[in-house]
Amino acid sequence: MVNTDYLEHSGPFGAKYLSFLETINQLRPSLHRYCARMTGSVMDGEDVVQEALFEAYRKLDQFDESRPLKPWLFRIAHNRCIDFLRKRGVRIEAETQAAVSETFEPAAPQALGVGRAVEQLVSALPPKERASILLKDVFDYSLEEIAHLVDSTVGGVKAALNRGRTKLASLSPRVQEPQRKADPELQRVLELYVERFNRRDWDGLRELISADAQLRVCDAFAGPMAEAPYFGNYARLSVPWRLTVGQVDGEPVIVSLRLSGDAWVPYSFVRLEVSAHRVERIVDYSHCPWVAQLAEHVVAKNVS
Repeated sequence: MVNTDYLEHSGPFGAKYLSFLETINQLRPSLHRYCARMTGSVMDGEDVVQEALFEAYRKLDQFDESRPLKPWLFRIAHNRCIDFLRKRGVRIEAETQAAVSETFEPAAPQALGVGRAVEQLVSALPPKERASILLKDVFDYSLEEIAHLVDSTVGGVKAALNRGRTKLASLSPRVQEPQRKADPELQRVLELYVERFNRRDWDGLRELISADAQLRVCDAFAGPMAEAPYFGNYARLSVPWRLTVGQVDGEPVIVSLRLSGDAWVPYSFVRLEVSAHRVERIVDYSHCPWVAQLAEHVVAKNVS
């Protein structure tokens, strides 16, 4: 549902764009699932989805309404994933090694299993193989549809599937939690941010945040923190909530908790970007519950 609290301050998330998001509401979780597995991170995946949907919104006048919307959105999201991986410095082995003679004994999809087991392993594959496996064995697209989505041929998709399935069959089903270099500055700011947020010490929080800090509340707001009703929206929440420091798939984040019975359970995440001991950017995923649902490794500091 559209969050009207942000409409007056929503930057690019104007009323028309938020209405567009409502029309594709049922597609959002599957788009995120695909992008999260392509990028290897549930939060990076949602960031890519946000960019893809805004691009789709800008191009709506070019969309042929006689065609289904889902493949069009997936193609835009796929291209955004590839851009993300290139920017991150990932080499597109599936593209550059296409001419190399390799002999693989194709593995049947039944030998691999589908769904979460496959999704947890695909990040070890080059992007084209990764995309082909996800689209065929998880999302059940046809070879022709996949060829269109990844800008390839049916033969190219078949080859990528065979290579990818063979590689997956040789991998251990146990997924190692990613290890990231500790950042003492980030950890210190995360602790202070959480402590002051839980006390509703909004003035103390503002001391931690730079004057030109940017805020992104996914599906609700993108713009200067100073122009957002961010703290007020949290203060007005009618359900019990707390923040704690934690990790998501090895990345230090803030975990937003909701009370379920007698236990505090992870509900969503907040990313902070910190420089010179000040918060420069906040990304809040509270309007996208599927992000937490798809995360594999969530560690939250105990809350009393």
